[in-house]
Amino acid sequence: MSSVEQEKQTNLAYPNTPVKGKKKFSLLNLSPYIFIAPYFLLFIVFMLYPLIYSFVLSFGNWRAGVTTFVGLENYRMLLTDPMFWKSLGTTGIILIVQVPVMLILATVIATVINSESLKFKGLIRLGFFLPALIDLVTYALVFSLLFNETYGMINQGLKAVGLDGIKWFSDGTWAKVLIIIAVTWRWTGYNSIIILSGLQSVPKDLYESASIDGANRITSFFKITVPMLKPVLLFCTILSTIGTLQLFAEPFVLTGGGPRDETMTVIHYLYSKAFGSFDFGLASAGAYVVTTIIAILSYFQIRLSKGGEI
Repeated sequence: MSSVEQEKQTNLAYPNTPVKGKKKFSLLNLSPYIFIAPYFLLFIVFMLYPLIYSFVLSFGNWRAGVTTFVGLENYRMLLTDPMFWKSLGTTGIILIVQVPVMLILATVIATVINSESLKFKGLIRLGFFLPALIDLVTYALVFSLLFNETYGMINQGLKAVGLDGIKWFSDGTWAKVLIIIAVTWRWTGYNSIIILSGLQSVPKDLYESASIDGANRITSFFKITVPMLKPVLLFCTILSTIGTLQLFAEPFVLTGGGPRDETMTVIHYLYSKAFGSFDFGLASAGAYVVTTIIAILSYFQIRLSKGGEI
């Protein structure tokens, strides 16, 4: 009997047996793909398409809805614009000062709230984390009122103790300090909670052994806590670096980039080119230049820290 006849007889004898080599189509087999389809649809529409379109736009000149290919002209204009380098330098100054100060404060706060003798831990942790939950524009407006040169609470307090008020908005250096204070206030608690999670994974035996050997708390902090937190600190450093290079809301709302463009960050510069001059091609080119800078800085941070190895 041939194999074809045997298969026919098997199908007649066992009609519910699936045919070998054929998969039974069922809606149940498609259910996993149906559930994850919304994510990929949103990713394509709101992430992938804008990335591809902005990359293409960086090589073109957009006017009245029509894009004309101009090659590398946008990149040439960007890299020869003194205002771009000035805004990039301002962003770099804020990055160099703000990120280390914030991470040091966050590490100290995390160490304090990790103490076993501290009461109301949950409430205190929530208090430090709350600034990260406040809307960017809202807290920037509050800071603009607090640091108002004439009626602000900070200057009024300085005058009450016999000091002169600080020109927070009319002096370029103090305007940068104001932005650094605002950003540090908002993100220090957020980073302290991340560092706290790393602290809680440090074995208590290490501290007990160090105390037996005569090490005090300061020695234990620098010899045990900081080395054990290296991977977490690396993560916070990279995250903070990316966030600072993308800084926009604080200088836009607090100082408007002034005085004399002294506090204009690189993202603020790109925003003014895109929605002020409607030069979307140059703004797109600038976005990819900033992305490249972020990638290079992140790479060197990982290499210098040896990937966060303890």
